[in-house]
Amino acid sequence: MIIIAAFITGLVIGSFLNVCIYRIPEGKSIVYPPSHCPNCGERIKWYDNIPVISYLFLKGKCRNCGSPISIQYPLVELLTGFLTAAVVYKFGLTLTALYYAVFIWSLIVISLIDIKTMLVPVKLCYFTMLFGILLSPFIPQITFKDSVLGASFGAGIILFIIETYYVITGKEGMGYGDANIMAVVGAFLGWKNILVTLFFASLVGAVIGIVLMATKGKNFKSALPFGPFISIGAVIALFFGNQLINWYLGGIVK
Repeated sequence: MIIIAAFITGLVIGSFLNVCIYRIPEGKSIVYPPSHCPNCGERIKWYDNIPVISYLFLKGKCRNCGSPISIQYPLVELLTGFLTAAVVYKFGLTLTALYYAVFIWSLIVISLIDIKTMLVPVKLCYFTMLFGILLSPFIPQITFKDSVLGASFGAGIILFIIETYYVITGKEGMGYGDANIMAVVGAFLGWKNILVTLFFASLVGAVIGIVLMATKGKNFKSALPFGPFISIGAVIALFFGNQLINWYLGGIVK
């Protein structure tokens, strides 16, 4: 029942995250005005704003004007629901669960904005990083020192990659916004899991890139937002990072 309640809570949070994803890039308030159709401006009734269910009932269209509603909305709600339930399953009903749920919720917003605009919301990254650092003394899984080092190392390693690539090629590769995302990751997961995150982010990014080249005619010069891949790597690191690090170090010792 606790996991089901966490999933439902995640669905509701996901609905709010959709508002953030839509409004933050446009510099609008995320609390006012209430949710409304972006096409006709009609305020959305509460019974048309039930996560996932309303989308299915309305067949993906606005009740008032009939304009299509993006599939992003139920997908974000479901993703948030499943990941919130997973965090509660791993950490229980604890401050730690809330701490890492906020981390995941922020990554979802950052990733979707990056996908839609190719820009990273710097202010959101900054405040999320501060949240991670300031609450770290109360979280058993990470120390304040490790949080600060992780944020510094996360941003630093990306900046090093960016500058090195520019010196070698004379061109920009990764965006500076990715350094902000990695600072957030490091603040919550520590410096060791920065390496785990980068490994899986690069792996997933490479696979997606190859698939796009094979199916969409993309080439190596096509720009892809790296933020979502960092987020995927960070989620993997959150749930399995310490086990992977212990396994890897154990293998080296042997």
